Amino acid sequence: MWWHDLLWGWFNGFTGWIVVLGHIFGFFEGQPLYDSLRTGNWYDAGFLIGAGSPLLGFFRRK
Repeated sequence: MWWHDLLWGWFNGFTGWIVVLGHIFGFFEGQPLYDSLRTGNWYDAGFLIGAGSPLLGFFRRK
């Protein structure tokens, strides 16, 4: 289902920032940033939207 892949991509992209910070400080060693088993256009689009969503709020503030 396309919406299922889109939602998982958004969730993994949104939580990807936490995983990146964890990797920098030595946590989440076994947790990958990108789920390679869920490939496809809808997952990729959701991942990009989720990864960019915290930055969109940052750039919008005055």
